[in-house]
Amino acid sequence: LGALLALLAPVRTNRAPDCGGILTPLGLRYCKYAASSLQRRILGQEQHRAPYTHVSSSRDRITSVKVVDLRLSLIPEAGVRLGIEVELGIAPLRAMPTLARLSIQADLHVDLGPDGNLQLLTSACRPTVHTRSTGQVERSALGFPEHRLCLDVSKLLLFPNEQLISLTALLPVTPSCQLQYLPLAVPVFSKQGIALSLQTTFQVAGAAVPVPVSPVPFSMPELESASTSHLILALSEHFYTSLYFTLERAGAFNMTIPSMLTTATLAQKITQVGSLYPEDLPIMLSTVLRSSPRVMLEEGRAALKLFLTVHVGAGTPDFQSFLSVSVDVTTGLQLSVSDTRMMISTAVIDILPFPLESTLPRFPPQAALLEEMFLAPVCQQVPAWMDDVLREGVHLPHLSLFTYTDVSVVIHKDYVLVPCNLKLRRTMA
Repeated sequence: LGALLALLAPVRTNRAPDCGGILTPLGLRYCKYAASSLQRRILGQEQHRAPYTHVSSSRDRITSVKVVDLRLSLIPEAGVRLGIEVELGIAPLRAMPTLARLSIQADLHVDLGPDGNLQLLTSACRPTVHTRSTGQVERSALGFPEHRLCLDVSKLLLFPNEQLISLTALLPVTPSCQLQYLPLAVPVFSKQGIALSLQTTFQVAGAAVPVPVSPVPFSMPELESASTSHLILALSEHFYTSLYFTLERAGAFNMTIPSMLTTATLAQKITQVGSLYPEDLPIMLSTVLRSSPRVMLEEGRAALKLFLTVHVGAGTPDFQSFLSVSVDVTTGLQLSVSDTRMMISTAVIDILPFPLESTLPRFPPQAALLEEMFLAPVCQQVPAWMDDVLREGVHLPHLSLFTYTDVSVVIHKDYVLVPCNLKLRRTMA
């Protein structure tokens, strides 16, 4: 229920989306199943803990309540219609007990609350009572005040509203970096399903990171044919660029890379090093970004381009750099999904060095010499470092009670599609 209702929320913001999702007709059917399953369990638990009794104005008493049907249907451009069929045990004051069926039809809509979270509200509620002997009767004849029945319906919305809050929760990326997904516009209803646009916001050490504005507005792509998945997520190229931009701000690309060389072995190639370091010390490589990383998405492939400055030096703990080299590293990105997290792994596919500056007297660094001595550890350690930074994965938009199954990842030019099925977690007692 929460997965469906989260896609029906009108929100008000001027920011641009960078990702989104389409809940397909098959996904709607699964949400109906999930809603029925959850609400039956909730109502069953409530009935077991405290039997539902009500004394009416005609002194009839309701001795039992049994939910026999629960329906959920979509009202295009409006909201959701909830139908509940309840079997009542009624004990009149001086007559044999009888059974009645109470039908409640409630129209629901989603709004944005003052705290910024989505909430599910009742906009209309129509109860009707049927008895086996007399057929349909007025609810007032059995003492059912309408406000009481609609209040009971509103209690059923507490759990879905908790799920809606989980949609906009802050999610960890690294110990110092978090992300949050915010709905941005009224969803679009079509034969393909319900599409919702989202924007990702990032924080580093609790402070918001203003990411660069996307040069190309993102919108949910059209599906070519009927999908067999419950949900299709779409993540723009700008989403990934913003992620790595935030990691840069968090210092994730500041790496210290050990080298197999020492000052003595390096002096055999660069004689000036011998006079600079009389003692034999290990050579270290310290990397920083000289400009923001860039993610490139093409058909069937994803790549990350890093613009690094590698400082070559020696000495621990007092690191002294004697050579700085500008290195452009292009890594391939491998994307997969585990639970509700996107796993990202890297592998170097291209590396381009050129000298930046040297503090060594009369030493003009040569690219071939630098590649021979220093680029091998850079090729090995940069992907391993990035894999370690994102080892926990990046959380995708989701609700806390659902996970994703049967997932595939399809890379297109400028965006990534993630078709998947929904699965209700077995977390309720």
